[in-house]
Amino acid sequence: QEHLVESGGGLVQAGGSLRLSCAASGNIFSVYVRGWYRQAPGKQRELVATITPGGTNYADSVKGRFSISRDNGANTVYLQMNNLKPEDTAVYYCVHKNRLRDYWGQGTQVTVSS
Repeated sequence: QEHLVESGGGLVQAGGSLRLSCAASGNIFSVYVRGWYRQAPGKQRELVATITPGGTNYADSVKGRFSISRDNGANTVYLQMNNLKPEDTAVYYCVHKNRLRDYWGQGTQVTVSS
């Protein structure tokens, strides 16, 4: 069975950094988009960053601060988050998309204190 497991969340002060990891297991075939979304309390889930064979894409709110990358050998996607702000506080979800469906992880909490 396919699984995405996020890790690396936690509590950090404003200006700090965290690196999230998303490890994929099972057989998720023909993935064309890997990415990170987040959902803050009372808000809709929003796109943070994606990575495809063609490149990367970021939400305007995180450009210049966050970086998405991929380790093909480890089947893992990373989100390096620098200069964190209180408004980055949310549950962060990893997603893999193929033609048939989207695969989601369980989420990891990121809390940024001011």
